[in-house]
Amino acid sequence: MSWARIAPAAAQVLVAERSPAIVDVRDPASFAAGHLPGAVFLDNQSVSDFIEATAKERPVLVYCYHGNSSQSAAAWLASQGFTEVYSLDGGFEIWKLNGPVES
Repeated sequence: MSWARIAPAAAQVLVAERSPAIVDVRDPASFAAGHLPGAVFLDNQSVSDFIEATAKERPVLVYCYHGNSSQSAAAWLASQGFTEVYSLDGGFEIWKLNGPVES
């Protein structure tokens, strides 16, 4: 698998059952205001550390605001050798309606 889109309900199951690395590709202020529990903020400065520290076999869940930018980020992470990468459909805006959020 390279990468795939994932619905919020399926993403909640993935988080609960498989403990993916969760990646937020929004801006720093949005991340600080609220993000998925356990998420890491990923930008050009932090991406190298993430790639080095994360096992390529670990599932990765990427999200942005609405689920558009995360698709490009998911494709890029898959091209870096991650074997199971998901882009959250609807992004944080949909997740926060039913999923847990931390700040």
